[in-house]
Amino acid sequence: MTVEYFTLVCDEVPHDLVLVHPGACPFDVAQVVRRPTGLSLWRSKVLVDQAPVVILDRVPEEIAEGAVAALRNAGGRAELRQRPEPHSPGPVA
Repeated sequence: MTVEYFTLVCDEVPHDLVLVHPGACPFDVAQVVRRPTGLSLWRSKVLVDQAPVVILDRVPEEIAEGAVAALRNAGGRAELRQRPEPHSPGPVA
């Protein structure tokens, strides 16, 4: 029996958009959170009040960077976090 190992290669590494702090105007930040998430204004406000919180997870870098810029323009403090690579599952039989 031969044991084979596979390494999956992905060109696009997923990112997480994290709202670190809502800033002085949490309502303005909640309105920005609505756009990429599709949540209602009330649910967006609840999410913003829970900061630090992940707003979007496993999104392409371009989308996450645009959302970070929009949140910063609204007065919030947001950052982009790169997802760590998953551990190798082991041998495939």
